[in-house]
Amino acid sequence: MSRLLVVTGTGTGVGKTVVTAALAALALASGERVAVLKPAQTGVAPGEPGDVDEIARLAPGVTVQELARYPDPLAPATAARRAGTATVSPAAVVDAVRELSATHELVLIEGAGGLLVHFDEGGGGLADVAAQLPAPVLVVAAAGLGTLNHTALTVEALRARGLRSPGVVIGSWPDTPDLAARCNLEDLPAATGARLVGALPEGAGGLGPEAFDDVARHGLGPALGGRWHTP
Repeated sequence: MSRLLVVTGTGTGVGKTVVTAALAALALASGERVAVLKPAQTGVAPGEPGDVDEIARLAPGVTVQELARYPDPLAPATAARRAGTATVSPAAVVDAVRELSATHELVLIEGAGGLLVHFDEGGGGLADVAAQLPAPVLVVAAAGLGTLNHTALTVEALRARGLRSPGVVIGSWPDTPDLAARCNLEDLPAATGARLVGALPEGAGGLGPEAFDDVARHGLGPALGGRWHTP
C-alpha cells in the first residue's frame, strides 16, 4: 500500500506548499513515485500557475493533480459559491487519493489554509479527508509571534478528531530570527505536545530544483526523510 500524508497549515501563508514540495523532493530522491493532490486551489485564475505548478517546478518528476480552482482568495466553499461552481466534497478527495495510490508509493494531500476550512456547503474539509482515508496530518506553522496559539489549536483539533500527526514543520525560518522565533524552537513542542520535525529556510521556494533538494534534505528531520535537527 502507498503511504499517505495530509499537509495542513495553521493558516494561510505559512509555507505549506514549499513543505509539500520538500517532502516530495526527498521521496523522489529515494526512488519513490510521488503524487501531490490539491483538492481546492483558490485565489488563482484559470490558466495561471497554482500551488501544484510550484511543487512540480521544485520537485521535477512528481505527479500533481488539482481537483477544483476558484478565482477568489477565500475559503474553498465560499469561493465556489461566489463563482457559481461546484464544491469539492471530502468523498471526492478520498476517491482521487485512492486512485493515485494505485500507481504511487507516496501521496501527499495539500490543504487550503488551515485544518478546518470548509471545502463544501456541508462543512466538510481537510480533517474529514484525513479521517476517511485515514491518514496522518503534518502541521506547517509560522516561525514568529502568535504561532504558539495557532499551532496548539490545530494540534488540539487533530487530537479531538482522533487524527495522528508526525509533528510540526516551520514553513519559513527567517534568515535573521527574532527573539520570539528563537524561543519558539523550544516552546512549540512544549505548547503543543507535538514534535518539531523541521524548519525550511525563508526563500526556499525561489530556488531551483537542485538547490531545493539540498534545502529539503537539511530542512526536514529524520521522521520525514531528512537530516534536520533542532539547533
